[in-house]
Amino acid sequence: MFDSDRIAQLAAELQQSQKTRLQVEHFSKRFPGMTIEDGYRVSRAWVALQLAEGRQIIGHKIGLTSRAMQQASQIDEPDYGTLLDNMLYTCTPGKVLDIAFTDFVVPRVEVELAFVLKKDLHGPNVTLQEVLAATEYVTPAIEIIDSRIEQFDRHTKVMRKVFDTISDNAANAGIVVGAEKVDPLATNLPWCGAILKLNGVVEETGLAAGVQGHPAVGIAWLANKLAPWGEHLKAGQIVLAGSFTKPVPAKVGDVFEADYGALGCLHFKFI
Repeated sequence: MFDSDRIAQLAAELQQSQKTRLQVEHFSKRFPGMTIEDGYRVSRAWVALQLAEGRQIIGHKIGLTSRAMQQASQIDEPDYGTLLDNMLYTCTPGKVLDIAFTDFVVPRVEVELAFVLKKDLHGPNVTLQEVLAATEYVTPAIEIIDSRIEQFDRHTKVMRKVFDTISDNAANAGIVVGAEKVDPLATNLPWCGAILKLNGVVEETGLAAGVQGHPAVGIAWLANKLAPWGEHLKAGQIVLAGSFTKPVPAKVGDVFEADYGALGCLHFKFI
C-alpha cells in the first residue's frame, strides 16, 4: 500500500497535468505493486486538492459498467470517480453549447443517464428499488472522459491499467446536461436509448439496458462501495450511471448531438 507521501506526490502530478494539459506516465508502471485501493486513495487526494482551490463536489460517476470493459481492464466490477462543479456544462434546448477544448487534455464523449437524488443513500445494503425511490429525476447526460495519465505508454505502447484509470478520477472530466427530466418510477429506464452524432454522422447508438441491465444497478453498487470509506450518496447530488455507448474521441470544431428521443437532445461543440 502506498504511503501518504506517495499518495500526495501522485495527486500533485495529476493536478499539474490538468493545468498544463501534459499527460503523465502510468503510475502502475512506475509502481508495479499498486493496488485498486491505492488508486482510490490517489483519486481522493486529487479531489482534496481541487476542493482546496474552491471547487465543490456535485456528485459521482460510475465507469467500466459493461462486461466487455471490465474484462479489458481485468476487473470484475465497475469503478467510480467524483463530479466537481467546474465539470458541469448545461445545454439550452434548440441551441448548440460551446465547450472549451482547452478544458481537457484528450477528451472523449460517452452517452449516459444521470440520476439526481432527493434522499441520501447509505450503504452497505442499498437496493435498486431504494435507488429509484431516492431519485428526484433521471435525465440524459453526456460524460466527457479524459486522460491525464497516458492511455498508452509513450515507450512501450502498453495500455494503462485500471489502477491508473481509478487514480485519474475514473477518467471523468466533464458532464453535459440540459434535456428532459423524467420520473424513474414511471419510466422504463432500460429502454431509454440514444443516437450519438458527430458532425452530423451517427457514431454510436445504444440502450440504457447496456449498463448492467438497468442503470440504477450501478447507483446501488456505488452507495454500497462508498460505505467502507465512511461516505454516502447525498440528496441533491448527480450520479452518472455509466455509458451505454463506446467513447467517441473529440477534437476542436467537432459538433456532437445526442438524441434521446422523447427525453430530448444534448447539442454541443468543442471550440
